[in-house]
Amino acid sequence: MLFDIGGVLELADDGVWQKRFSQSLRARSGLDDETFGARVDAADLPRADIESGVESEYWRRLGDALGFDDDTRAAVSAEFWDSYCGVANAELQAYARALPVHVGRAALSNSMDGAREQEERRFGYSRLVNPICYSHEIGAAKPDPTAYAAALSAMDADASDVLFIDDHQVSIDGAAAAGIRGILHSDNATTIAAIESFLATRS
Repeated sequence: MLFDIGGVLELADDGVWQKRFSQSLRARSGLDDETFGARVDAADLPRADIESGVESEYWRRLGDALGFDDDTRAAVSAEFWDSYCGVANAELQAYARALPVHVGRAALSNSMDGAREQEERRFGYSRLVNPICYSHEIGAAKPDPTAYAAALSAMDADASDVLFIDDHQVSIDGAAAAGIRGILHSDNATTIAAIESFLATRS
């Protein structure tokens, strides 16, 4: 089983929290939209979604661009990670944990540098899924074919033996292009039924 994290193993209002966080940033800065956008663009932020070791520099540049002091910068970072990580999808995590020992459990996630440490502290994913392939560590994000290839390599698995669970159709389509069967996660009951069906074909 190859799980997405955000929107699947954890619930974070994907697509909503990002807008709220951006609005919070603008409010903290006190800048009008045009000036805010110009300063963020000029900050030349690192590609923290596909680069490792840049988290501190990302927040430093962003804070400097928006005129934040150290306390505000720390508060902004904490707000970001609380929103990013959301809460555990306890039901699906419990189901994944109870899968038979011969069923591998891995994760492929579009991420931000720092996600491994933040999510491990909150959810202990290393005890649930292994390997965990984060986009900032493998240098590619879904639906880039490189991301799926990296996951298959890390899992030492053939595409035909993997079921991928994600909450974005574009990521499911990218998996299909790599030969990986995928299911679009909308609710736990449907996803669990699909996993059971997949496993039944391999028993």
